[in-house]
Amino acid sequence: MTVHGELEVVPAATKSEAAQALKEFTAAYNAADKAYDPALDADRVTGSLGAINQAGLKARHTIEPTGNTRHQPLELTDATFVIPKKAGWPRWFLADTDSNRDQDAGDQDTRWLLAFVRTGPDAGWKAAYLSVVAPDRIPALAKDGDGRAEPVAADSAELAVAPQDLGTQYTRYLQKGTPDVFAPGAATSQWRDARLNTKRAGFSYQYVDQPLDDGTFAPLALATEDGGALVFFSSKHFERQTAAKGLRPEVDPDVEALLTGEVKSTLTKERVSSQLVYVPEKGGAARKVTVLNRLPGLTAAKGS
Repeated sequence: MTVHGELEVVPAATKSEAAQALKEFTAAYNAADKAYDPALDADRVTGSLGAINQAGLKARHTIEPTGNTRHQPLELTDATFVIPKKAGWPRWFLADTDSNRDQDAGDQDTRWLLAFVRTGPDAGWKAAYLSVVAPDRIPALAKDGDGRAEPVAADSAELAVAPQDLGTQYTRYLQKGTPDVFAPGAATSQWRDARLNTKRAGFSYQYVDQPLDDGTFAPLALATEDGGALVFFSSKHFERQTAAKGLRPEVDPDVEALLTGEVKSTLTKERVSSQLVYVPEKGGAARKVTVLNRLPGLTAAKGS
């Protein structure tokens, strides 16, 4: 009997494959950061991380076309690979790593969680999500009989919010304050309040939020021991600043580097954001989604 690879439930990668993907990503990331050249790691990133990385490198190249004179190589060590089993494509795994970035900054210890995705048998591994989280905030992951992490379906009905609905629920919450499914915090209630209370004489602000939940931006979820899930998901956010007659919005160099149009009275900034959240099981004692990390990045700007 022939077993078709797209139907068989298999580990997404071997540990050596995962280690090689992490190594190649780190090398490409460092080359691109040193030269401020997005082409040097374009084939190693995708999804929200890719959108943020590529736009950031494009902007910095415009500002400093000769490259990054302050470049310090990123080092990702002490890697643990969380490799779930699944059938078909895309396949993905999680690299739980220690970075030298918090050491350089003198900050508290953090873990860099990188989700790598492969879209087909002839495709390469690309990093789609990055989250930076304190070790004690990462929930314990469930394991199957083979000791493998358990992926959670995007439409799972076992969670307080299905992974595929997180982008819609999050952006709706930011716009309207409902549904009330997110725990208070810097990326939820505090951010919403800050936007509602943005005030500057002679200027008005508008915000629009949109989910990013398909294709390379699709959510990725792993089951936790308590019946919940650790989920990566993406979103897009627009900030429009309109000046009164005689005034003009300020344009920072990083914004100007990505600017189309001419800023006369209006400046619209577009950002892509990735979130890592803990989603409790439906009906459990913990009832609200907790945002563990939010990574936003400016991806475009438009003047009028």
